[in-house]
Amino acid sequence: MSRLDSMLRRLTAQRDGLNWAAKMIASLEGDVLDLGLGNGRTYDHLRETCADRRVWVIDRVLQCHPSCVPPAENFLQGEAEPMLDRLALSGHRIALAHYDFGFGVKEKDLAEAVAMSPAVAKVMVKGGIIVSGQPLVGFEELTGPEGIPPGRYQFYRA
Repeated sequence: MSRLDSMLRRLTAQRDGLNWAAKMIASLEGDVLDLGLGNGRTYDHLRETCADRRVWVIDRVLQCHPSCVPPAENFLQGEAEPMLDRLALSGHRIALAHYDFGFGVKEKDLAEAVAMSPAVAKVMVKGGIIVSGQPLVGFEELTGPEGIPPGRYQFYRA
């Protein structure tokens, strides 16, 4: 499979997974969290799909497309673990989280995801859904929406 085809499959899986997760949390209270802003495509999709919820963003730097800059009060800039602690201490709870951190080196990405899992768990509401590009630990693994190949994206319930 070409890298272009692989990217298209990943982005389609991401979109379909986020749409599925948004439906899954319809009866839950809580905010939405995008872990890893990047260029802002996912944040833009979440703020449209979950327009009735506050959408938080955590990233080390703000370097997204100008149309995708989150409001300053919803952007937590810095290392993820202290920012998640800050969010938890402020009393905000997350019904839907999208985990998209990574260095692009599989071993480093997996190790970071495992290390970050407890911090993510601290902010989640019971029953909240996590859509992740990396395997996480300590959550109930779910079968995501039909059509997403196993391992392409991971889905969890807190």
